[in-house]
Amino acid sequence: MSEIEHLDVLVVGAGLSGIDAGYWLKTKSPNHSWAIFEARDAIGGTWDLFRYPGIRSDSDMTTLGFPFRPWHGEKAIADGADIRDYIEDTAREFGIDRKIRMRHRVTGADWSSAEARWTISYLADGEPGRMTCGFLFLCSGYYDYQEGHSPTWPALDTFEGRIVHPQFWPEDLSVAGKKIVVIGSGATAVTLVPALVAKGAAHVTMLQRSPTYIVSRPSHDERGEAFRSRLPTSIADTAIRWKNIGFSIFVYNVSRKKPDVVKHKIAAQQKELLGPDFDIARHLTPKYNPWDQRLCLVPDGDLFKVLRADQATIVTDQIDTFTPNGIRLASGDELKADIVVTATGLKLKMMGGASLTVDGQIVEPGTRLLYKGTMLEGVPNFAFAVGYTNASWTLKCDITSQYVSRLLNHMAKYGQHSATPIAPAGAAVEESMLDLQSGYVKRAQNMLPRQGAKAPWKTHQNYVRDLFAFRTGRIDDGVLQFDISRIEAKPSGRQTSVMESAA
Repeated sequence: MSEIEHLDVLVVGAGLSGIDAGYWLKTKSPNHSWAIFEARDAIGGTWDLFRYPGIRSDSDMTTLGFPFRPWHGEKAIADGADIRDYIEDTAREFGIDRKIRMRHRVTGADWSSAEARWTISYLADGEPGRMTCGFLFLCSGYYDYQEGHSPTWPALDTFEGRIVHPQFWPEDLSVAGKKIVVIGSGATAVTLVPALVAKGAAHVTMLQRSPTYIVSRPSHDERGEAFRSRLPTSIADTAIRWKNIGFSIFVYNVSRKKPDVVKHKIAAQQKELLGPDFDIARHLTPKYNPWDQRLCLVPDGDLFKVLRADQATIVTDQIDTFTPNGIRLASGDELKADIVVTATGLKLKMMGGASLTVDGQIVEPGTRLLYKGTMLEGVPNFAFAVGYTNASWTLKCDITSQYVSRLLNHMAKYGQHSATPIAPAGAAVEESMLDLQSGYVKRAQNMLPRQGAKAPWKTHQNYVRDLFAFRTGRIDDGVLQFDISRIEAKPSGRQTSVMESAA
């Protein structure tokens, strides 16, 4: 019988959260064997995949960056290429890159309670393989890397220009002198419009069905730079990080408690940047409250500048049909276009599309409760990293990774082979793990794990609260069920795991 490799932990994904997980496994759980499987051929995840013009962070880099390697880049709202370099440099500096196996796509994971381990099916450069692991940690995000959300419109095939989805931006696409319509109003669209103008587009129109809240924020953190000039580096890093964490929590809480105040503040800023003649009520005033969907940040008001200079236009209308020369709207107007960019959003895919079974039973995440925002009800030795909807992605992923390390160490110390969240009867409520009204969330409601009415089944969008709970809360909290039985049968040729040897 050929040997089957066994690892204590398998991390899936080498983006921000996967590199973060690798750091904490290496530093806090050094006796555990682990590896990172990355389906693509590069480190960086989202920040390597997306290459459309102007791509940048949608939150400040002091909180999107790693706490163990603070961001010292020039911009607080950073360009995508700089973020990708930062992730790669971090992986290299801490030796995490040596644990990454590129072009390894996990296709299935099957848990056996009798053997207390996962059997992982994967493709390595297209060739099938199998291995086992004691703990499976998914850090691959929750959207589809192979396909974006692309609605179908009437007569789309009659358009004689070029149609592009931002998720798959062509390297050979020249926009100089072209009339461009960007369909969408989210973060991607508001990023693309000024970037396409900067690349020489003749004119860019942002076509939206309904408005989004758009807020200007300085690309440079002047107060943070003042901290750095006056304080030792480590103290300045901590001060800047907590300043930005505190500000984001403050804005979110005010938005929830006093939405009209926040609406007024946003509108006042937009009026100042756009002038009195711009129709803010029609084009920039959503029907929902702030943070029902994520706010869109534009660094240094770049979108507002091109709108005021008439280099770009916002049109709020419905698409009636495509024409050979552009798009005819429900109002009867026609937008002429050489290029149409469908910035219409993401397509969600849980677990990277891999199938999951527990003792032969298929696990449907949409039917399971989420424990502490990271583990699934009834699924042993399994966690996945999901960031905040109202703050930087990495903030939640980082404390999740630290929690997983604590859990692994606890299990090794007490000779426990598995940990399974068990929900009491009646714990579930009809609410998904993402409390947003965004289109990509609504389209995926059935596949997203559910929330409970209270902790630990309730997902809180509050970093300070989570940080305290994750770092100080008991691992053995009466909700996690631990199995301490010895494993008699072991597949031949594999390593002995730390959790088994501790028993």
